[in-house]
Amino acid sequence: MNRIVHVCAPQAWEAAKKLGEYRAASLEGEGFIHCSTWEQISGVMNRFYADVEELLLLNIDPAKVTAEIRWEAVDGDEYPHLYGPLNLDAVVETIPFEMDIFGVHRRKLG
Repeated sequence: MNRIVHVCAPQAWEAAKKLGEYRAASLEGEGFIHCSTWEQISGVMNRFYADVEELLLLNIDPAKVTAEIRWEAVDGDEYPHLYGPLNLDAVVETIPFEMDIFGVHRRKLG
């Protein structure tokens, strides 16, 4: 199964490491954690995070996720939603992104 991705603030990931699991605000409010495929992430970042300067992408192995994953239709496309907290060992990589001077999100180097 292909990996999925979740966008979060670096501070939220640091808090998750102390807690032992990741719980996005949407888990409490909507009942699930929003995720995307790698093919969808550019559109998600531009649509929902255009004004956020610092982001962290969580590269998630769905085979390791202990919560239920449901693929649900949103705006004519299907997105993976996690119906429970994200276990930290399912995150195989964290990728820091920041906005450049042109307002484009790019992988943070260094």
